[in-house]
Amino acid sequence: MPPTTLYESSLSSLRLVGRGKVRDIYEIDAEHLLIVTCDRLSAFDVVLPNPIPGKGQVLTRLSNFWFARMADVIANHLVDVPLSSILPDPAERDQVETRAVVVKRLRPLPVEAIVRGYLIGSGWKDYQQTGRVSGIELPRGLQQADQLPEPIFTPSTKAEMGAHDENIDFRQMIELIGEALAGQVRETSLQIYSKAASYALERGIIIADTKFEFGLDDEGRLYLIDELLTPDSSRFWPADDYRVGISPPSFDKQFVRDYLESIGWNKKPPAPVLPPDIIAKTAEKYREAERRLMG
Repeated sequence: MPPTTLYESSLSSLRLVGRGKVRDIYEIDAEHLLIVTCDRLSAFDVVLPNPIPGKGQVLTRLSNFWFARMADVIANHLVDVPLSSILPDPAERDQVETRAVVVKRLRPLPVEAIVRGYLIGSGWKDYQQTGRVSGIELPRGLQQADQLPEPIFTPSTKAEMGAHDENIDFRQMIELIGEALAGQVRETSLQIYSKAASYALERGIIIADTKFEFGLDDEGRLYLIDELLTPDSSRFWPADDYRVGISPPSFDKQFVRDYLESIGWNKKPPAPVLPPDIIAKTAEKYREAERRLMG
Protein backbone atom coordinates (compact mmCIF):
# COMPACT_ATOMS: atom_id res chain seq x y z
CA MET A 1 0.00 0.00 0.00
CA PRO A 2 1.53 3.39 -0.96
CA PRO A 3 2.14 5.82 1.92
CA THR A 4 -0.37 8.56 2.54
CA THR A 5 0.71 12.15 2.02
CA LEU A 6 -0.04 15.04 4.38
CA TYR A 7 1.47 18.45 3.69
CA GLU A 8 -0.44 20.20 6.49
CA SER A 9 -2.81 18.89 9.13
CA SER A 10 -6.20 20.39 9.95
CA LEU A 11 -7.74 19.43 13.30
CA SER A 12 -10.69 21.63 14.23
CA SER A 13 -11.22 19.96 17.62
CA LEU A 14 -7.86 21.17 19.01
CA ARG A 15 -6.23 24.60 19.08
CA LEU A 16 -3.21 24.93 16.78
CA VAL A 17 -0.38 26.52 18.78
CA GLY A 18 2.42 26.26 16.24
CA ARG A 19 3.34 25.11 12.76
CA GLY A 20 7.03 24.45 12.27
CA LYS A 21 9.02 23.38 9.25
CA VAL A 22 7.72 19.81 9.56
CA ARG A 23 5.52 19.52 12.66
CA ASP A 24 2.11 20.91 13.55
CA ILE A 25 1.54 21.34 17.31
CA TYR A 26 -1.88 21.34 18.96
CA GLU A 27 -2.91 22.06 22.55
CA ILE A 28 -4.66 19.22 24.37
CA ASP A 29 -4.67 20.79 27.83
CA ALA A 30 -2.34 22.69 30.15
CA GLU A 31 0.01 19.70 30.45
CA HIS A 32 -0.13 17.95 27.07
CA LEU A 33 0.34 18.63 23.37
CA LEU A 34 -0.39 16.70 20.20
CA ILE A 35 2.46 16.76 17.69
CA VAL A 36 1.72 15.84 14.09
CA THR A 37 4.69 15.13 11.83
CA CYS A 38 3.75 16.10 8.29
CA ASP A 39 5.46 15.35 4.98
CA ARG A 40 6.88 18.84 4.52
CA LEU A 41 10.59 19.08 3.79
CA SER A 42 12.84 22.02 4.52
CA ALA A 43 16.22 22.75 2.99
CA PHE A 44 18.48 25.66 3.88
CA ASP A 45 15.79 26.69 6.40
CA VAL A 46 13.13 27.12 3.70
CA VAL A 47 10.08 24.83 3.48
CA LEU A 48 9.79 23.30 0.01
CA PRO A 49 6.46 23.30 -1.86
CA ASN A 50 6.40 19.53 -2.41
CA PRO A 51 5.67 16.96 0.31
CA ILE A 52 7.70 13.74 0.44
CA PRO A 53 5.10 10.91 0.59
CA GLY A 54 5.21 8.98 3.87
CA LYS A 55 8.08 11.02 5.29
CA GLY A 56 6.21 12.07 8.42
CA GLN A 57 5.22 8.49 9.17
CA VAL A 58 8.84 7.32 8.83
CA LEU A 59 10.05 10.10 11.14
CA THR A 60 7.39 9.27 13.72
CA ARG A 61 8.17 5.53 13.75
CA LEU A 62 11.93 6.09 13.90
CA SER A 63 11.71 8.68 16.68
CA ASN A 64 9.46 6.42 18.77
CA PHE A 65 11.86 3.51 18.17
CA TRP A 66 14.87 5.54 19.36
CA PHE A 67 13.02 7.10 22.31
CA ALA A 68 12.31 3.58 23.56
CA ARG A 69 15.94 2.48 23.05
CA MET A 70 17.28 5.51 24.93
CA ALA A 71 14.83 5.35 27.85
CA ASP A 72 17.59 4.05 30.11
CA VAL A 73 19.68 7.15 29.32
CA ILE A 74 17.06 9.90 29.72
CA ALA A 75 13.28 10.34 29.92
CA ASN A 76 11.46 11.63 26.85
CA HIS A 77 8.35 13.67 26.19
CA LEU A 78 6.07 10.83 25.01
CA VAL A 79 2.89 10.09 26.98
CA ASP A 80 1.08 6.75 26.67
CA VAL A 81 -2.39 8.06 25.89
CA PRO A 82 -4.52 6.52 23.11
CA LEU A 83 -5.14 8.88 20.21
CA SER A 84 -8.83 7.92 20.24
CA SER A 85 -9.23 9.65 23.60
CA ILE A 86 -7.75 12.86 22.16
CA LEU A 87 -9.42 12.75 18.73
CA PRO A 88 -12.75 10.89 19.05
CA ASP A 89 -13.78 11.98 15.53
CA PRO A 90 -12.70 9.11 13.22
CA ALA A 91 -12.10 11.47 10.27
CA GLU A 92 -9.68 13.62 12.24
CA ARG A 93 -8.01 10.58 13.75
CA ASP A 94 -7.53 8.92 10.36
CA GLN A 95 -5.86 12.06 9.05
CA VAL A 96 -3.00 11.88 11.58
CA GLU A 97 -3.09 8.44 13.23
CA THR A 98 0.27 7.13 11.97
CA ARG A 99 2.07 10.43 12.45
CA ALA A 100 0.76 11.92 15.72
CA VAL A 101 2.07 11.59 19.28
CA VAL A 102 0.81 12.85 22.63
CA VAL A 103 3.57 14.51 24.62
CA LYS A 104 4.26 16.32 27.87
CA ARG A 105 4.12 20.08 27.59
CA LEU A 106 7.69 21.11 28.44
CA ARG A 107 9.83 24.23 28.21
CA PRO A 108 12.25 23.79 25.28
CA LEU A 109 15.85 24.82 25.81
CA PRO A 110 16.98 27.68 23.50
CA VAL A 111 19.81 25.58 22.04
CA GLU A 112 20.15 22.59 19.74
CA ALA A 113 22.49 19.86 20.94
CA ILE A 114 24.62 18.67 18.02
CA VAL A 115 27.06 15.77 18.19
CA ARG A 116 29.54 15.16 15.38
CA GLY A 117 31.41 11.91 14.86
CA TYR A 118 32.72 12.82 11.42
CA LEU A 119 34.03 15.99 9.78
CA ILE A 120 31.39 17.13 7.29
CA GLY A 121 29.00 19.99 6.55
CA SER A 122 29.47 23.24 8.45
CA GLY A 123 31.97 21.48 10.73
CA TRP A 124 34.22 20.73 7.74
CA LYS A 125 33.97 24.36 6.55
CA ASP A 126 34.81 25.60 10.06
CA TYR A 127 37.79 23.25 10.29
CA GLN A 128 39.18 24.33 6.91
CA GLN A 129 39.16 27.96 8.01
CA THR A 130 40.25 27.67 11.65
CA GLY A 131 41.39 24.13 12.46
CA ARG A 132 38.54 24.04 14.98
CA VAL A 133 34.84 23.15 15.10
CA SER A 134 32.77 25.31 17.46
CA GLY A 135 35.96 26.31 19.24
CA ILE A 136 37.17 22.71 19.70
CA GLU A 137 40.75 22.23 18.49
CA LEU A 138 41.12 19.24 16.16
CA PRO A 139 44.22 17.43 14.84
CA ARG A 140 45.84 18.91 11.74
CA GLY A 141 45.55 17.22 8.35
CA LEU A 142 42.02 15.85 8.63
CA GLN A 143 40.12 15.35 5.39
CA GLN A 144 36.46 15.79 4.49
CA ALA A 145 34.33 13.01 6.03
CA ASP A 146 37.17 11.84 8.30
CA GLN A 147 36.06 10.15 11.50
CA LEU A 148 36.97 12.33 14.46
CA PRO A 149 39.25 10.95 17.20
CA GLU A 150 36.16 11.01 19.41
CA PRO A 151 32.66 12.49 19.03
CA ILE A 152 32.42 16.20 19.79
CA PHE A 153 29.55 18.31 21.13
CA THR A 154 28.91 21.45 19.04
CA PRO A 155 25.73 23.32 20.08
CA SER A 156 23.85 25.90 18.05
CA THR A 157 21.20 28.49 18.66
CA LYS A 158 17.57 27.78 17.68
CA ALA A 159 16.52 30.22 15.00
CA GLU A 160 13.00 31.36 14.25
CA MET A 161 11.23 30.05 11.14
CA GLY A 162 13.11 31.16 8.02
CA ALA A 163 16.24 32.21 9.90
CA HIS A 164 19.48 30.24 10.20
CA ASP A 165 20.75 28.49 13.31
CA GLU A 166 24.16 29.74 14.44
CA ASN A 167 26.91 27.49 15.77
CA ILE A 168 28.13 28.50 19.23
CA ASP A 169 30.82 27.18 21.53
CA PHE A 170 30.21 25.55 24.89
CA ARG A 171 31.05 28.73 26.79
CA GLN A 172 28.26 30.55 24.96
CA MET A 173 25.90 27.71 25.75
CA ILE A 174 26.71 28.07 29.45
CA GLU A 175 25.83 31.76 29.20
CA LEU A 176 22.43 30.82 27.74
CA ILE A 177 21.33 28.02 30.09
CA GLY A 178 23.83 27.80 32.96
CA GLU A 179 26.84 25.58 33.59
CA ALA A 180 25.17 22.62 35.31
CA LEU A 181 22.41 22.25 32.72
CA ALA A 182 24.83 22.75 29.82
CA GLY A 183 27.05 20.00 31.22
CA GLN A 184 24.10 17.64 31.62
CA VAL A 185 22.94 18.25 28.05
CA ARG A 186 26.44 17.70 26.66
CA GLU A 187 27.08 14.45 28.53
CA THR A 188 23.63 13.09 27.73
CA SER A 189 23.99 13.97 24.05
CA LEU A 190 27.37 12.26 23.76
CA GLN A 191 26.04 9.17 25.53
CA ILE A 192 23.02 8.91 23.21
CA TYR A 193 25.15 9.41 20.11
CA SER A 194 27.68 6.76 21.08
CA LYS A 195 24.98 4.21 21.85
CA ALA A 196 23.06 4.94 18.64
CA ALA A 197 26.16 5.04 16.42
CA SER A 198 27.25 1.58 17.56
CA TYR A 199 23.77 0.16 16.95
CA ALA A 200 23.45 1.78 13.51
CA LEU A 201 26.90 0.69 12.33
CA GLU A 202 25.96 -2.94 12.93
CA ARG A 203 23.13 -2.34 10.46
CA GLY A 204 25.23 -0.68 7.79
CA ILE A 205 24.59 2.96 8.65
CA ILE A 206 27.14 5.53 9.81
CA ILE A 207 25.62 8.35 11.87
CA ALA A 208 27.96 11.15 10.85
CA ASP A 209 26.27 13.75 13.04
CA THR A 210 22.92 14.36 14.68
CA LYS A 211 20.88 16.97 16.50
CA PHE A 212 18.96 16.61 19.76
CA GLU A 213 16.46 18.89 21.46
CA PHE A 214 15.73 19.01 25.17
CA GLY A 215 13.09 20.51 27.42
CA LEU A 216 12.48 21.04 31.13
CA ASP A 217 9.43 20.34 33.28
CA ASP A 218 8.27 22.60 36.11
CA GLU A 219 10.67 20.86 38.53
CA GLY A 220 13.66 21.42 36.24
CA ARG A 221 13.95 17.79 35.09
CA LEU A 222 15.52 17.30 31.67
CA TYR A 223 13.69 15.45 28.86
CA LEU A 224 14.40 14.54 25.25
CA ILE A 225 11.83 16.22 22.99
CA ASP A 226 10.94 16.79 19.34
CA GLU A 227 12.45 14.00 17.17
CA LEU A 228 15.33 11.61 17.68
CA LEU A 229 17.92 10.19 15.27
CA THR A 230 15.84 10.53 12.11
CA PRO A 231 17.01 11.30 8.56
CA ASP A 232 15.78 14.88 9.15
CA SER A 233 17.82 15.45 12.32
CA SER A 234 20.85 13.32 11.41
CA ARG A 235 23.31 12.66 8.62
CA PHE A 236 23.08 8.95 7.79
CA TRP A 237 25.67 7.39 5.45
CA PRO A 238 25.64 3.86 4.00
CA ALA A 239 28.75 2.24 5.53
CA ASP A 240 29.57 0.33 2.35
CA ASP A 241 29.80 3.57 0.32
CA TYR A 242 31.83 5.54 2.87
CA ARG A 243 35.03 7.12 1.56
CA VAL A 244 37.28 9.71 3.15
CA GLY A 245 37.81 12.83 1.07
CA ILE A 246 34.31 13.10 -0.40
CA SER A 247 30.83 13.83 0.88
CA PRO A 248 29.35 10.31 0.99
CA PRO A 249 25.86 9.54 -0.36
CA SER A 250 23.28 9.76 2.39
CA PHE A 251 19.89 8.52 3.53
CA ASP A 252 18.83 12.00 4.59
CA LYS A 253 17.72 15.18 2.86
CA GLN A 254 21.28 15.94 1.72
CA PHE A 255 20.12 14.38 -1.56
CA VAL A 256 17.63 17.24 -1.95
CA ARG A 257 20.18 19.86 -0.84
CA ASP A 258 22.60 18.60 -3.51
CA TYR A 259 19.89 18.88 -6.18
CA LEU A 260 18.99 22.41 -5.09
CA GLU A 261 22.67 23.41 -5.16
CA SER A 262 23.00 21.96 -8.68
CA ILE A 263 20.22 24.19 -10.08
CA GLY A 264 21.66 27.37 -8.56
CA TRP A 265 18.75 28.25 -6.25
CA ASN A 266 19.57 31.30 -4.12
CA LYS A 267 18.27 29.56 -0.95
CA LYS A 268 15.61 32.20 -0.39
CA PRO A 269 11.81 31.82 -0.55
CA PRO A 270 10.04 30.79 -2.62
CA ALA A 271 11.71 27.41 -2.97
CA PRO A 272 11.63 25.69 -6.38
CA VAL A 273 9.30 22.81 -7.16
CA LEU A 274 11.03 19.43 -6.94
CA PRO A 275 10.90 17.09 -9.97
CA PRO A 276 8.96 13.83 -9.47
CA ASP A 277 12.11 11.69 -9.63
CA ILE A 278 13.79 13.69 -6.85
CA ILE A 279 10.66 13.32 -4.68
CA ALA A 280 10.50 9.56 -5.31
CA LYS A 281 14.21 8.99 -4.66
CA THR A 282 14.07 11.06 -1.46
CA ALA A 283 11.07 9.09 -0.16
CA GLU A 284 12.90 5.84 -0.87
CA LYS A 285 16.00 7.03 1.00
CA TYR A 286 13.90 7.72 4.10
CA ARG A 287 12.25 4.29 3.86
CA GLU A 288 15.59 2.53 3.36
CA ALA A 289 17.02 4.16 6.49
CA GLU A 290 13.99 2.96 8.44
CA ARG A 291 14.29 -0.59 7.04
CA ARG A 292 17.96 -0.85 7.97
CA LEU A 293 17.57 0.57 11.45
CA MET A 294 14.30 -1.07 12.50
CA GLY A 295 14.33 -4.25 10.42
